[in-house]
Amino acid sequence: MAAVPYDVVNTEEARALAAGNPFSFLHVSRAEIDLPGDADPHSSAVYELAVENYERLKQDAPMLTEEVPSIYVYRLRANGHEQIGIAACYSIDEYERDVIKKHERTRRDKEDDRTRHMVDLRAQTGPVFLVYRADPAIDALIAAVAASPSLYDFTAVDDVQHTVWRVAPREMQSLISRFAAIPALYIADGHHRAASAARARRELRERSGSAGECDTCLAVAFPDSQVRILPYNRVVRDLGSMTSASLLRALAERVTIGKGTATPERRGDVSMFLDGEWYSLTFGAARAGLSPADRLDVSRLQDEVLTPILGIGDVRTDARIDFVGGIRGTAALEAQVRSGRAAVAFSMHPTGVDDLMAIADAGGIMPPKSTWFEPKLRDGLLIHEI
Repeated sequence: MAAVPYDVVNTEEARALAAGNPFSFLHVSRAEIDLPGDADPHSSAVYELAVENYERLKQDAPMLTEEVPSIYVYRLRANGHEQIGIAACYSIDEYERDVIKKHERTRRDKEDDRTRHMVDLRAQTGPVFLVYRADPAIDALIAAVAASPSLYDFTAVDDVQHTVWRVAPREMQSLISRFAAIPALYIADGHHRAASAARARRELRERSGSAGECDTCLAVAFPDSQVRILPYNRVVRDLGSMTSASLLRALAERVTIGKGTATPERRGDVSMFLDGEWYSLTFGAARAGLSPADRLDVSRLQDEVLTPILGIGDVRTDARIDFVGGIRGTAALEAQVRSGRAAVAFSMHPTGVDDLMAIADAGGIMPPKSTWFEPKLRDGLLIHEI
């Protein structure tokens, strides 16, 4: 039943993943897959079908409803990497007071979609991904829970192992008490889910005068020492009025350029694939006064290369640029350039989780497409009905 997050696949990818599996949670999170191919994914029919599919799934799966408030330990394992965190309901009041800190602007249309999805289903069906500064006492409590028999343990089709334990009441109170001493949580992934949960609470309060279970948001919090950020790479469809030779000359005036490898060795380096060759671009020292966000490699690439040389301004709206998550590897960048779908590709060094927290602590905003967290949590595995 558990499925990939609704927002990492498009409609056709979701339809293919759910094909032949009536229990796939994509029938709830992306209900347009059960309508004709030309259906508007934001039409009322989609949300009505999501409710219908959800109610049917609760009957046919069937899904377990906890009789008492519960929290869980949730472990992800993939390719030698392991991270283990706490799945629970986290305070929307603390989200609105910035105790749960943000680093990304949200889009209204995406908020509208998930807010309506939550309100119509009266459920939060996909967890927010949170990070906190690691605490040895919490690590020890989690390890004790993970030594007991698990509630779920399965390997998904992408070879990520998901294991969940229900926390016993005594350990649950110890974890809650210890988390009370954590000064801040940080949204790593899921800004639109969190913003939509806050909006859903306001809408339901206006309707009934009481928020009930809406005061919290489903999330999983991981220690910063365990999370893995992969690079978010860039491909540019064309060089505009430039040739490959003039691009190389223009780059040489702004950065140190030479033959390179597909993966940058350190922060401050970007690898570029052009005409079948990998080049290394090295930025000089950042000028004084730059904000933590402006010091990131993705910002330096934007300010030194993409805008002044290739004429790409707003990466949110410019159709000439696209983004490739690091999980796809640098071979995907080469394939796009060799096929002619892109003229040039840029392979980035991953942003650090310490950068994310520093920017959030300063009230800053991360540049678009600057972090790719992997592995992903599953939708539908844990659901919070509101």
